[in-house]
Amino acid sequence: MEQKTVIGKSIPERFEKRVFLATPTMHNGELEYINEAFRTNWVSTVGANINAVEEEIAALVGRPRAVALGTGTAALHLAVRACAVQLYGPPDPVRGSLAGRKVFCSDLTFSATVNPVLYEGGEPIFIDSEYETWNMDPAALERAFSLYPEVKLVVLVHLYGTPGKLDEIRRICDAHGALLVEDAAESLGALYRGRQTGTFGDIGVISFNGNKIITGSCGGALLCDTDETMQRVRKWSTQSREPVAWYQHTELGYNYRMSNLIAGVIRGQIPWLEDHISRKTNIYAVYREGLKELPLRMNPFEADAKPNHWLSCILIDREALCPQTRTDLEASYIAEAGKSCPTQILQALEAVNAEGRPLWKPMHMQPIYMKYPFVVREDGLDVGADLFARGLCLPSDIKMTAEQMDRIITVIRSCFS
Repeated sequence: MEQKTVIGKSIPERFEKRVFLATPTMHNGELEYINEAFRTNWVSTVGANINAVEEEIAALVGRPRAVALGTGTAALHLAVRACAVQLYGPPDPVRGSLAGRKVFCSDLTFSATVNPVLYEGGEPIFIDSEYETWNMDPAALERAFSLYPEVKLVVLVHLYGTPGKLDEIRRICDAHGALLVEDAAESLGALYRGRQTGTFGDIGVISFNGNKIITGSCGGALLCDTDETMQRVRKWSTQSREPVAWYQHTELGYNYRMSNLIAGVIRGQIPWLEDHISRKTNIYAVYREGLKELPLRMNPFEADAKPNHWLSCILIDREALCPQTRTDLEASYIAEAGKSCPTQILQALEAVNAEGRPLWKPMHMQPIYMKYPFVVREDGLDVGADLFARGLCLPSDIKMTAEQMDRIITVIRSCFS
């Protein structure tokens, strides 16, 4: 391995080709299904590929019905809307189906989890994370219900492919008569007590975005149990057209249906899900072994859970964190022997042409969402902010070689020297 010396440290040379966080991994089957769509001229939002994706994803996850949609965000939007209609009746076409009502949402997540609440006129209330899985804290959720007993909808995310504490969260929701939207966008194939994520909520959602465990370049699916919900969501996703010869509309609709071409890519990816999970799991294991002597730990999971390890992440021990400053747009740090921080490691990775990322910045810290309530457990500790300050996502692309991973581990180790 070629190396250079910088201030007494041996650092690997830059990668000639960039090592990404996570990119699509294509196989031969995708092109066959795309070509079939071209040959038969089914290239729009109807076709055999869409039908097959809905059937195969439902069977794979273990849920009776699936609706193929253009993005995971579209699936989340219609999941929130469907639950709101079930709870509150027909939506106001201007104010939305939530019309000022409060919704409990995971705080440590990407904004796509939460944005649909605002699309529908709702008010998000953010629920803090816990350290055992980095997901929604059941104790904070229970406290939130004591503060806002009128809430009847919860949106939960499984962060980085790791299942949340589903038994506890489901029990709390049921005890308070609340519906649960399960954002499994990052966790397709992950198991909790032998069941797939996406099957515990009243509605589940998965994503086929370009960086997900399997991909269509984009796309998503809504998972549900009843024909009524499936038909309602399909109708909304095709501009809410009534089944008559002319264009008749009695409610608001959206252009959210999946393309038959995108479905062809996903159809070719589905058989590779377990292979991709196996490779992601190996990446996690290599990092864990290579970094085990450093003052940090990998993203955790419970004994009853089997993550898909979509992204491998690390959390630096508090006593090993060097001074770090972050504004909304910039980050800096002060180097300190034997210590490091996410900013230093991310800059070191970038210096060798490898991509890492900070953990999701919690929603209650985002300028657009700061005005909304944020609930922590009784001890008052802000876990999400602490995870954001100390954690980062490592390159987790399943096409990485052993040599590339070895170089990345060397870079991370050098930051603590």
